[in-house]
Parts: sequence; C-alpha cells; structure tokens
Amino acid sequence: MLVDGTPHRTVDWRDGALVLIDQPVLPHSFRLWTTRDHEQAAEAISTMVVRGAGAIGAAGAYGLALATRQAPDGDFDAYVAQAKHTLANTRPTAQNLFTGLEHVAAAIAAAGGGERPDDARDAALAAAQAYADEDAAACEAIGEHGEPLFQDGWGISTHCNAGWLAFVDWGSALSPVFKAHRAGKQVQVFVDETRPRGQGARLTAWELASEGVPHVVLADNAFGFLASRGEIQAVITGADRIARNGDVANKIGTFGHAVIARHLGIPFYVAFPSSTIDAACAGGSEIPIEERSGDEIAYTWGAADDGSFTRVRTTPLASPARNPAFDVTPGGLIDGLISEFGVFPASEDGVGRILAARAAKAAD
Repeated sequence: MLVDGTPHRTVDWRDGALVLIDQPVLPHSFRLWTTRDHEQAAEAISTMVVRGAGAIGAAGAYGLALATRQAPDGDFDAYVAQAKHTLANTRPTAQNLFTGLEHVAAAIAAAGGGERPDDARDAALAAAQAYADEDAAACEAIGEHGEPLFQDGWGISTHCNAGWLAFVDWGSALSPVFKAHRAGKQVQVFVDETRPRGQGARLTAWELASEGVPHVVLADNAFGFLASRGEIQAVITGADRIARNGDVANKIGTFGHAVIARHLGIPFYVAFPSSTIDAACAGGSEIPIEERSGDEIAYTWGAADDGSFTRVRTTPLASPARNPAFDVTPGGLIDGLISEFGVFPASEDGVGRILAARAAKAAD
C-alpha cells in the first residue's frame, strides 16, 4: 500500500534487517523501526510496535530468521530454540504468530539446522520471506472474495484495525473495502474507535483516509444506535484465532457487535487468512485470551495542541482496571468466514473446507 506515494509493507526485510512500521506513533507521525536482533523483534511484538494477527506472524518469522544469523555455529540449535521460545511468548492469542514461527522452524530443520548452519540461515530467511509474501497474497484474495458481498451505497462497520497495518499488506477486513472502493462502489465505513488503544480511531481511520475511502469514526458504544437507524448494512471484522468449530477470537468488543448485528438482521462477516486457523483448538473456550496492563485503560496517548505526543490519565488513581484484549464470538453469530479460498460457513464443516483447500495448495 502507499504512504505519501511510496509503497510500504507493514513488515519488511531490507539490507539484512527487519523493518516495521512503528504503529504506536500513528497517525501523528510515520516512521520505520529497524532491528537486526531477534530479542528486539520480540520486544516490538510485545509492546505493539507491530500488532495485528498477520503482521506479528510475519514479524515472528523474520525474528526467527534474525536469530539464525545471531546464533553461533557451535551452539546453533540451542540458540535458535531459545529464540523461538522468546518470540512465541510475546503474545498468546493470535495464531498467526505460531504459524509463522513453525513455518520457519520447519525450514531450518529441513536444511540441516546446526549441522549445516549456513544452509539453515539461508533457508530461514527464504521461509520468512515466503511466509510474508503468502500473507500479502492471501489478504488480496480475501478482498476479491469479499468485495461482492458489499453493495453500492452501503454503510459498512468494522472494529479494531484489520487493514494492511495488521497484516503484511492489504489486510483482512479492510481488503474487501479497498477492493470495493477501487471498483467504484460508493461505500461508507463506520470506524469504531476501539478502546482502549484506539486502533480503529488511530489506524483504520488513517488507512481509509490515505486510500480516500469515505469513513467516520465512532465511539464504540454508538454502533448499536446507528445500526438500528439503518445506517449500517454490513459488519466485517478480522480475527486473531479461529477455532475448529468456527468460533472466532478478535479484539474485545467484537462479540457485542455480533450480538447486535444478529438482533437487527445485519450480516456479520469475519475475514482472515487460513494461517489464523488453529486446527488443534476445538472451540472458543480453549482460546487463550491475553489480558494486558490496566494502564492501557487508565491512560490515553495522543497529540497535544502544541504538537507533543503525550500521555494523560483518565481514571481515578485509586481505581483498578481490567484489560482483556480479546473476546470470543460464537460461530453461530457469524454469517460468513472470508478466507483466501472463498466465503464459508462459520462451522466445523466450513473451517474444515478452508483447511482442506490450504492443504491442497501446499501439496501443489
């Protein structure tokens, strides 16, 4: 996607280094974050310099490739194993992180690991780059499959950020929106601010403005009111993990939106690349839900009138806070799962068909 006319990927590799778009400073400034150290890459995932299911999957993959370059020949396998553990323990919910790490780890092993460290280093980087390319291609395909679901003149609601900043490129939930807009459809996007970190207000709105897509930012609690007035004709979100039965973990607040959408008869779609599916997870109750620091509730970051980027407290000093980062939406509330292979029901059969399509592609 373009930033001021220059193409960028959210997660990239340049001159032997991992390059990320520094997301916490958006939309007030745009800057790139670079490292050649896997521990710094892990810290970037943990502190949400990079966030979004696909983006952290690619960052983890490249992080493990960095670790192979840092690993000494004599202790290669142990060093890489520890690095993989460090990267895997940054964030627990998004399945793509673990998919990316396993993809690179398998390539390292196939290349001989510590017995042929130079070959393993080359294989790790090639695997990480292939994983990132696959993420971008899958998200563009999601856009092609999802775009026909939206009619000209519709209002479309989305929650959190599942645009190109959340993936390597294109995004999941916003990819069909970008495709619809580029096809000439007149759509209006209702962007939930998505407390507490404001990924909708800060990131989704910035992406849509950059692309020229008509949109409006809402307080999270305004969704039900506007939907009930007929201003919203569809809801689309991303996902951080898909269980085998079609249950979906996504940013906190998604479940409530799905309930309202079902009550009002508004179609509710979830878009994701197949790498988000956790085939070992039977249902949503098994998905680990990250609980982040209460400081994200108690404080807000933003640009002051003097242009400085600052933090202000919004809650009483004596008041504790709870901050679950995700919730689970049952498959029964979802009208369609949009993957790179098409649109499927949110059920065990639908998820199984996506997995079968992924396996068939891998076998080609």
